[in-house]
Amino acid sequence: MTAENAGVAARIATLMYGVICYTIFFLTFLYAIGFVGNLLAPKTIDGEPTMGMMQALIVDLVLLGVFAVQHSVMARPGFKKMWTRVVPEAAERSTYTLFSSLALILLFAYWQPVGVVVWNVTNPIGAGVLWAGFTFGWGLVLAATFLINHFDLFGLRQVWLFFRKQPYTQLRFAEPWPYRVIRHPLYMGWFFAFWCTPTMTATHLIFAVMTTAYILIAIQLEEHDLEQAHKDYAAYKQRVPMLIPRLIRKQRQALP
Repeated sequence: MTAENAGVAARIATLMYGVICYTIFFLTFLYAIGFVGNLLAPKTIDGEPTMGMMQALIVDLVLLGVFAVQHSVMARPGFKKMWTRVVPEAAERSTYTLFSSLALILLFAYWQPVGVVVWNVTNPIGAGVLWAGFTFGWGLVLAATFLINHFDLFGLRQVWLFFRKQPYTQLRFAEPWPYRVIRHPLYMGWFFAFWCTPTMTATHLIFAVMTTAYILIAIQLEEHDLEQAHKDYAAYKQRVPMLIPRLIRKQRQALP
């Protein structure tokens, strides 16, 4: 095989790898909706406990910890620099996406229900509002990824550029509409998705509390990296609130 043919084969293989990783991610994302919402999925967040409460809690916390460590460590620039000595740079983001999906699949497979109902909203209007919040949350998560370039975020843009022999260019810092109101609409979507449920069990509550705590910590790490990568981010951080819109302040500024 000539060097040119080998290069073509490598680019095709990288592209296929990226597409496979993205497909696994997207199927995992769809399953996550059913898992958290107890909708259609073979195994969901709630169910009949199969072990003692303390044992189930330990298993669930370990599973959440595995996802948190993988998701945070592999996203750090220092790890990426080391990791790309093993994985082709064009496939780095796809590999991160794959490992994140596998960590979630592990959580889905071995999650242990604890039982115990914390709240149960039976009023049709109240339940409808919570289901609307649940739907809004997942929709906001997906929409936010497209606003900041969905295909770059999950590695498809990188492998496509590599396949076409074009250099990768860093995305320009931008402020699409939701990002002008709060800095992290994607994370806000997760909060709606995890907390809005008519029936909150102890199992679901543990999941919601731990993922919320992780997100709040992850925001600090992510923003540190963003300030290093984008010179405009520090000013943006001062101007736009993290998660809660400054509606009252904006009204006061508009009065004059």
